Amino acid sequence: MATVLRPLSYKYQWLYDTISRLAATSVGGERRFHHLPLHGLTIDSETQVLDLCCGGGQATRFLVEYSQNVTGLDVSPLSLQRAEKNVPQAKYVEAFAEDMPFGENQFDLVHTSVALHEMPPSVLPQILREVYRVLKPGGVFALVDFHQPTNSLFMPGVALFLWLFETETAWQLLETDLVRLLKQTGFASCEQRLHAGGSLQVIQAKK
Repeated sequence: MATVLRPLSYKYQWLYDTISRLAATSVGGERRFHHLPLHGLTIDSETQVLDLCCGGGQATRFLVEYSQNVTGLDVSPLSLQRAEKNVPQAKYVEAFAEDMPFGENQFDLVHTSVALHEMPPSVLPQILREVYRVLKPGGVFALVDFHQPTNSLFMPGVALFLWLFETETAWQLLETDLVRLLKQTGFASCEQRLHAGGSLQVIQAKK
């Protein structure tokens, strides 16, 4: 069950943005946070990029700095309206992540930022299969999301944040081995890096 702060944070973009910036301070700020999944990747102006569950374009605005071919996908019309206003350089599609209206082998990079924790465990494998399907051979799925802290000092802060702003699915992600799921989906290699006392995970999985 979500708290009252969760719907408020989605209703008012200034509140959502403030929360996002505060959360990003644990890794050195918002810009560094959104660049963590892109570290070491080769992205140029022709790279076909999908920003999966793009929300209001918080990460999309950094992706368009690299590529002129960025597509944002989200199921929320309100979020897409905000994204179109905030980052008009990208294209946008309204659809479910588990049923994307794209052909096979279409994207060089699929990116998602703190969105998988919104998904029920039963839907998560479907989403990963769709990501695999739309990626070109050799393409990369890059993500950042919550992780069970490896440093116990970070657990109270994570617990408070999830209690205030998230639902049960975020807690369930802490118990989920995303690397294992990605390998089961068919990804050839998965590199996982942990940040902020292990409370954030960055994964780059190659098709």
